[in-house]
This record gives sequence, structure tokens and C-alpha cells, in this order.
Amino acid sequence: MTAPIIKQLPLNFGKSPKTSIRTQFAALCYRLKGNKVQILLVTTRRTGRWIVPKGWPIDGLTPQKSAAQEAWEEAGVVGHAEGRPLGLFSYTKMLDEDEMLPCVAMIYAVKVKSLARDFPEQGQRKRKWFSRKQAANMVGEPELARILRDFDPRIGW
Repeated sequence: MTAPIIKQLPLNFGKSPKTSIRTQFAALCYRLKGNKVQILLVTTRRTGRWIVPKGWPIDGLTPQKSAAQEAWEEAGVVGHAEGRPLGLFSYTKMLDEDEMLPCVAMIYAVKVKSLARDFPEQGQRKRKWFSRKQAANMVGEPELARILRDFDPRIGW
């Protein structure tokens, strides 16, 4: 069974564009090192905060394939995205100094097979491996922190 291909439109909660909530797809990139789960975070381009790779839906791709594509573009991840989302987290995307856009990101686990040296955003971001607890402490979104802290591919989800 294949997942449907979705063209995502904003969720509207009023007549103003400022009440639209946008959907993004995110990748929780992980590896097992010995018996420890490690999570790969990347920095934002503008502020240097630590985040998971995420981005807008990509026409023609399923949500999990969109998440995997973002992991490739932002972190050089070669891997496979799981078909089932781990959860959702909300955040506010800064478009410019005085314009913000509310977003909800659906996050998918991506098991990292390797990291490429050359990838589309390599000069714009840093990437680093963290323990689950460290990763949870590095991100600013409480819902994402909980997902990172609780994630354990060894016991399923």
C-alpha cells in the first residue's frame, strides 16, 4: 500500500491570512552508536538555533519522503524515513523581522545510513550528533523536546 500524495494547503482559522497555520514535514534523524541513540540536529540559517531538518510539503512526494528530502538538503542525510509519523510540534516561523507564520510540523524518524560531505545547504548550516536528552535541551519547542527525549527506536513507537 502506498501513501497518498498530498498537496498541502494552509489550515485556516479565520478570514485573515495571519490566522492560517502552515504544515511542514520534519525529520528526526537518528543512529545507534553502541547501545546509545544519537539524534542529528542542524542549525537554522538565520539565528543558528539547533533544530531538526524540516520544510514545506514537496509536490509529488509523500510526507515522509518530504521529510527525508529536507534531511538531505539541510544535513546531507542519506537514509530512510519511516512511514508513520512520531508526532506533531508547533512553532512560529520568522519570515522577516516583523512577520511571523504559525506552523505545525509532522515529524518522521529517519534512520541515518550515512552523512554526505557535499549537500545543498552545507555552507549555511552546522550539523551535530547529540544524545536524546542533550537534543531535547538544545531545541526551543517544548513539544519537539518531548518527542526527542522520548524517542527510542529500539523499543518501537
